[in-house]
Amino acid sequence: MTTRKEQLKKHIMAAGKQTPADVVIKNGRIIDVFNLEIIEGDVAISDGMFVGIGEFEGKQIIDAKGRYVCPAFIDGHVHIESSMISPAEFAKVVLPHGVTTVITDPHEIANVSGAEGIQYMLENAEDIPLDVRVMLPSCVPATPFENAGAELHAADLEPFFQHKRVHGLAEVMDYPSVLHAENSMLDKITTTLTHRNQIDGHLAGLDTNAINVYKSAGITTDHECTTASEALDRIRRGMYVLIREGSVAKDLQSLIQAVTIHNARRFLFCTDDKHLDDLIKEGSIDHNVRLAIQYGISPLLAIQMASLNAAECYGLHTKGAIAPGFEGDFLLLDDLESVIISEVFRGGTLVGKNGMYVGEELCKNQPLPQLTETVHIPELTEKDLQIPIGESKQAHIIGIIPNQLRTYKLIENVQVKDGYFCPSVEADQLKMIVVERHKHTGNIGKGIVKGFRLKEGAIATTIAHDSHNIVATGTNDYDMQVAVRALKQLKGGLVIVKNGAILQALPLPIAGLMSEKDFHTVNTELSMLKKTLPQIGFTGNFNPFLTLSFLTLPVIPALKLTDTGLFDVEQFMHIEVAVQAPPLHQNIIDSYIHGDTHV
Repeated sequence: MTTRKEQLKKHIMAAGKQTPADVVIKNGRIIDVFNLEIIEGDVAISDGMFVGIGEFEGKQIIDAKGRYVCPAFIDGHVHIESSMISPAEFAKVVLPHGVTTVITDPHEIANVSGAEGIQYMLENAEDIPLDVRVMLPSCVPATPFENAGAELHAADLEPFFQHKRVHGLAEVMDYPSVLHAENSMLDKITTTLTHRNQIDGHLAGLDTNAINVYKSAGITTDHECTTASEALDRIRRGMYVLIREGSVAKDLQSLIQAVTIHNARRFLFCTDDKHLDDLIKEGSIDHNVRLAIQYGISPLLAIQMASLNAAECYGLHTKGAIAPGFEGDFLLLDDLESVIISEVFRGGTLVGKNGMYVGEELCKNQPLPQLTETVHIPELTEKDLQIPIGESKQAHIIGIIPNQLRTYKLIENVQVKDGYFCPSVEADQLKMIVVERHKHTGNIGKGIVKGFRLKEGAIATTIAHDSHNIVATGTNDYDMQVAVRALKQLKGGLVIVKNGAILQALPLPIAGLMSEKDFHTVNTELSMLKKTLPQIGFTGNFNPFLTLSFLTLPVIPALKLTDTGLFDVEQFMHIEVAVQAPPLHQNIIDSYIHGDTHV
């Protein structure tokens, strides 16, 4: 094995032209992300590191043929589990899109399987061409108002800091614990600062006082901004802002308005949660770059945000640029404006070409049995799904916002039968349930949702952020029961049911979140699922499964549903579904005001 000293000597000898470099790129237009300009020259690579720009000879010559030599992209925050494939398969998808490094938070699988889930993600990402840097989950469970499959404390996380690819503490979602300096949260933060110096934030809907609190706690990033003014508030207080463009949360068009030549170095890109089909169709961070250019950011600045800015934000001092001493991760672009990627190199080795993965075959062991037996639920009855409604016949309703994580808190008149809520296709009021699947509690959270516009049947999934209990919505109780039962048999996944029959399903047996199959197969199954949705009347321009999976997240306003009930995020407390009728004397007064003199 080559020692550090021997490697350093080789770099110096190649940089000084005393020995040939391993690889030399010739005839390329080099993107200089430091000065935001295009320069010309040869680029020399030795042992996977850039060692010089100028005139060089090498053992292998790459003729760029006038194409742009661009630093590879970095995804600043991603949950690999949201792609529904393993890290090794995920690498095959994003590498051809120019992403060679990801900062990932495995809190999805950790909420199901705890430390074993984190260990699986680390092991599956070992020795693959994608550099997977892991931020340890900070909030498992996300809040005390729901039941997850595990609890992780500072003592559970600390051993993972011995792993070279563990990079810090992931998005701190529990703002009240930070604000009140609760010991459990302080233990996680101080443990991280002892071993690393990177802590991510999660400031959804929070004001400037909260930014002050987070920043004073050593938390330096936020990916939950949805407006330009929110982004600027964070930048003013020294944070980095991650501009997110995922499958549901699409914030780039709004946030890019905050980027100027003066503050751009504090912005970077992320995908957060992006489905496999969207990654294949649109791309990963390359899609963010293209969108930024479309909305008026110069191509060189957009590329700087996707590479150097992300590297500096996360202390990756040898990534993000075409320059000596940096890792030899680069792209060859056919066109700068449209960011057409023809080839992708990781450490000087070709891994992607014309949208296809061309690296070595990645063979990984199957997950341990305990990761594939995670759906533990009782048999549901119709009585279990009933939602009592008071005399007012009004209810609190979750109003979805297409392609947004936030929801509306609505109050509407609802259809009632025998004192219980009855779904209404005409009013677009569907029943929604969250069934606890980890600890045999028997908990079933029940609520009403508006915006899916299903005409028949039901959909259900074991992907339900962040605790990942079963979540279902539908037009009738029977189809919802069938859907939940099917997920138990599948060991997790996504399912569409109509008239008691399973129309289409996608099994996700790894923690109920990921498939053990290759990404091509999973993408085909996803496509079949999407083609089936019109059979139950879905015609929306959003992903209903992904939207449903975020309606259980009790850290993003305004109204969400957990296994313990309907949760008002703004009040940070559970509320009843039924809106209580006003007192009798108030009814009399209201009736009199409206002209009923017979009361």
